[in-house]
Amino acid sequence: MLSREQELELIDVLRGVHPDEFDIDEELWTRQSLGTLIQRRFDVPLDAGAVGAYLRAWGLGPREPRERACGLCVSAVERWVRSEYPAITRAAQEHLAEVYWMGRVRLRGTMPAADVISAVSSRGRVRFMITTPTVDPPLPRDFVLRLSGEEQRTVHLIVDGSWPRNEWPRRLPRRIVLHPLPSCGRAVAA
Repeated sequence: MLSREQELELIDVLRGVHPDEFDIDEELWTRQSLGTLIQRRFDVPLDAGAVGAYLRAWGLGPREPRERACGLCVSAVERWVRSEYPAITRAAQEHLAEVYWMGRVRLRGTMPAADVISAVSSRGRVRFMITTPTVDPPLPRDFVLRLSGEEQRTVHLIVDGSWPRNEWPRRLPRRIVLHPLPSCGRAVAA
Protein backbone atom coordinates (compact mmCIF):
# COMPACT_ATOMS: atom_id res chain seq x y z
CA MET A 1 0.00 0.00 0.00
CA LEU A 2 1.03 3.59 -0.55
CA SER A 3 1.49 5.99 2.33
CA ARG A 4 -0.74 9.07 2.30
CA GLU A 5 2.30 11.15 1.28
CA GLN A 6 2.98 8.81 -1.66
CA GLU A 7 -0.67 8.93 -2.70
CA LEU A 8 -0.64 12.75 -2.70
CA GLU A 9 2.64 12.74 -4.65
CA LEU A 10 1.07 10.33 -7.15
CA ILE A 11 -1.91 12.66 -7.63
CA ASP A 12 0.47 15.57 -8.26
CA VAL A 13 2.51 13.51 -10.72
CA LEU A 14 -0.65 12.54 -12.66
CA ARG A 15 -1.95 16.11 -12.88
CA GLY A 16 -2.35 17.05 -16.53
CA VAL A 17 -0.18 14.25 -17.95
CA HIS A 18 -0.94 11.08 -19.87
CA PRO A 19 0.64 7.62 -19.60
CA ASP A 20 2.56 7.96 -22.85
CA GLU A 21 4.62 10.72 -21.20
CA PHE A 22 5.96 7.94 -18.91
CA ASP A 23 6.56 5.51 -21.79
CA ILE A 24 3.43 3.58 -20.84
CA ASP A 25 1.48 2.39 -23.87
CA GLU A 26 -1.96 3.79 -23.03
CA GLU A 27 -3.86 6.84 -24.26
CA LEU A 28 -5.45 7.60 -20.87
CA TRP A 29 -4.84 6.35 -17.34
CA THR A 30 -6.30 2.94 -16.51
CA ARG A 31 -5.99 0.66 -13.53
CA GLN A 32 -3.17 -1.22 -15.29
CA SER A 33 -1.20 1.87 -16.36
CA LEU A 34 -1.56 3.40 -12.90
CA GLY A 35 -0.24 0.16 -11.36
CA THR A 36 2.75 0.30 -13.71
CA LEU A 37 3.52 3.90 -12.72
CA ILE A 38 3.21 3.08 -9.00
CA GLN A 39 5.62 0.17 -9.41
CA ARG A 40 8.15 2.30 -11.30
CA ARG A 41 7.92 5.39 -9.11
CA PHE A 42 7.56 3.92 -5.62
CA ASP A 43 8.76 0.33 -6.14
CA VAL A 44 5.48 -0.81 -4.64
CA PRO A 45 3.84 -3.71 -6.50
CA LEU A 46 0.05 -3.50 -6.30
CA ASP A 47 -2.37 -5.98 -7.81
CA ALA A 48 -5.31 -4.76 -9.89
CA GLY A 49 -7.65 -4.96 -6.89
CA ALA A 50 -5.48 -2.66 -4.77
CA VAL A 51 -5.17 -0.13 -7.61
CA GLY A 52 -8.93 -0.35 -8.10
CA ALA A 53 -9.41 0.47 -4.41
CA TYR A 54 -7.49 3.73 -4.91
CA LEU A 55 -9.65 4.57 -7.93
CA ARG A 56 -12.85 3.90 -5.97
CA ALA A 57 -11.54 6.05 -3.09
CA TRP A 58 -10.94 8.82 -5.64
CA GLY A 59 -14.59 8.54 -6.75
CA LEU A 60 -14.02 6.59 -9.95
CA GLY A 61 -15.85 3.52 -11.08
CA PRO A 62 -19.26 2.45 -12.25
CA ARG A 63 -22.15 4.52 -10.96
CA GLU A 64 -25.84 4.32 -11.64
CA PRO A 65 -27.14 7.03 -13.99
CA ARG A 66 -29.27 8.48 -11.18
CA GLU A 67 -26.06 9.01 -9.18
CA ARG A 68 -24.77 11.22 -12.01
CA ALA A 69 -27.70 13.61 -11.74
CA CYS A 70 -28.41 16.39 -9.30
CA GLY A 71 -31.45 15.86 -7.09
CA LEU A 72 -33.63 17.97 -9.38
CA CYS A 73 -32.81 15.88 -12.47
CA VAL A 74 -33.12 12.31 -11.16
CA SER A 75 -36.53 11.58 -12.65
CA ALA A 76 -35.54 13.12 -16.01
CA VAL A 77 -32.41 10.95 -16.08
CA GLU A 78 -34.42 7.83 -15.22
CA ARG A 79 -36.84 8.60 -18.09
CA TRP A 80 -33.88 9.22 -20.42
CA VAL A 81 -32.34 5.83 -19.50
CA ARG A 82 -35.62 4.08 -20.34
CA SER A 83 -36.32 6.00 -23.58
CA GLU A 84 -32.97 7.12 -25.10
CA TYR A 85 -30.27 4.81 -23.74
CA PRO A 86 -31.50 1.63 -25.51
CA ALA A 87 -31.11 3.37 -28.91
CA ILE A 88 -27.57 4.46 -27.98
CA THR A 89 -26.54 0.92 -27.05
CA ARG A 90 -28.05 -0.44 -30.29
CA ALA A 91 -26.18 2.17 -32.36
CA ALA A 92 -22.97 1.35 -30.50
CA GLN A 93 -23.41 -2.35 -31.24
CA GLU A 94 -23.98 -1.59 -34.93
CA HIS A 95 -20.76 0.48 -35.04
CA LEU A 96 -18.81 -2.04 -32.91
CA ALA A 97 -18.33 0.90 -30.56
CA GLU A 98 -17.86 1.27 -26.85
CA VAL A 99 -20.30 3.27 -24.70
CA TYR A 100 -18.68 5.42 -22.02
CA TRP A 101 -20.27 7.44 -19.23
CA MET A 102 -18.20 10.57 -18.64
CA GLY A 103 -18.08 12.79 -15.59
CA ARG A 104 -15.78 14.51 -13.16
CA VAL A 105 -15.28 14.46 -9.42
CA ARG A 106 -13.29 16.68 -7.08
CA LEU A 107 -10.61 14.89 -5.12
CA ARG A 108 -10.89 15.89 -1.48
CA GLY A 109 -7.87 16.43 0.73
CA THR A 110 -5.43 17.52 -1.98
CA MET A 111 -3.58 20.80 -2.15
CA PRO A 112 -3.92 22.31 -4.64
CA ALA A 113 -7.35 20.90 -5.42
CA ALA A 114 -7.63 18.28 -8.16
CA ASP A 115 -10.44 17.11 -10.42
CA VAL A 116 -10.60 13.63 -11.90
CA ILE A 117 -12.17 13.43 -15.33
CA SER A 118 -13.24 9.89 -16.03
CA ALA A 119 -15.04 7.75 -18.54
CA VAL A 120 -16.43 4.41 -17.45
CA SER A 121 -17.47 1.97 -20.15
CA SER A 122 -20.64 -0.05 -20.00
CA ARG A 123 -18.27 -2.99 -19.38
CA GLY A 124 -16.75 -1.29 -16.33
CA ARG A 125 -13.44 -0.15 -17.90
CA VAL A 126 -12.26 3.08 -16.28
CA ARG A 127 -10.13 5.66 -18.11
CA PHE A 128 -9.21 8.92 -16.44
CA MET A 129 -6.99 11.96 -16.10
CA ILE A 130 -6.34 14.35 -13.21
CA THR A 131 -6.53 18.09 -13.75
CA THR A 132 -6.28 21.26 -11.71
CA PRO A 133 -9.84 22.60 -11.41
CA THR A 134 -10.82 25.82 -13.10
CA VAL A 135 -14.08 27.73 -13.03
CA ASP A 136 -16.45 26.30 -15.65
CA PRO A 137 -13.88 24.26 -17.59
CA PRO A 138 -14.86 23.07 -21.06
CA LEU A 139 -15.29 19.40 -21.84
CA PRO A 140 -11.66 18.40 -22.53
CA ARG A 141 -11.22 17.76 -26.24
CA ASP A 142 -7.92 15.92 -25.73
CA PHE A 143 -9.56 13.49 -23.28
CA VAL A 144 -12.46 12.81 -25.66
CA LEU A 145 -10.10 12.20 -28.62
CA ARG A 146 -7.86 9.92 -26.54
CA LEU A 147 -10.87 7.76 -25.62
CA SER A 148 -11.07 6.78 -29.27
CA GLY A 149 -7.45 5.58 -29.14
CA GLU A 150 -4.82 5.29 -31.82
CA GLU A 151 -7.09 2.81 -33.62
CA GLN A 152 -9.67 5.62 -33.85
CA ARG A 153 -12.44 3.40 -32.55
CA THR A 154 -16.00 4.71 -32.60
CA VAL A 155 -17.06 5.88 -29.15
CA HIS A 156 -20.51 6.82 -27.85
CA LEU A 157 -19.96 9.13 -24.91
CA ILE A 158 -22.72 9.93 -22.42
CA VAL A 159 -21.82 13.23 -20.79
CA ASP A 160 -23.18 14.15 -17.37
CA GLY A 161 -24.40 17.62 -16.41
CA SER A 162 -21.07 18.82 -15.02
CA TRP A 163 -20.26 20.33 -18.45
CA PRO A 164 -22.81 22.67 -20.00
CA ARG A 165 -23.45 21.73 -23.61
CA ASN A 166 -22.13 25.08 -24.85
CA GLU A 167 -18.73 24.05 -23.36
CA TRP A 168 -18.48 20.88 -25.47
CA PRO A 169 -15.76 20.78 -28.16
CA ARG A 170 -16.90 21.65 -31.63
CA ARG A 171 -16.12 19.70 -34.78
CA LEU A 172 -15.24 16.37 -33.28
CA PRO A 173 -14.57 13.49 -35.68
CA ARG A 174 -17.66 11.47 -36.63
CA ARG A 175 -16.33 8.49 -34.71
CA ILE A 176 -17.03 10.34 -31.45
CA VAL A 177 -20.73 10.67 -30.70
CA LEU A 178 -21.68 12.75 -27.66
CA HIS A 179 -24.97 12.20 -25.82
CA PRO A 180 -26.03 14.58 -23.02
CA LEU A 181 -27.71 13.31 -19.89
CA PRO A 182 -30.65 15.53 -18.99
CA SER A 183 -29.54 18.36 -16.76
CA CYS A 184 -31.08 21.36 -15.11
CA GLY A 185 -27.73 23.12 -15.48
CA ARG A 186 -26.42 22.54 -11.97
CA ALA A 187 -22.92 21.10 -12.02
CA VAL A 188 -22.65 17.57 -10.66
CA ALA A 189 -19.12 16.91 -9.46
CA ALA A 190 -19.38 14.39 -6.69
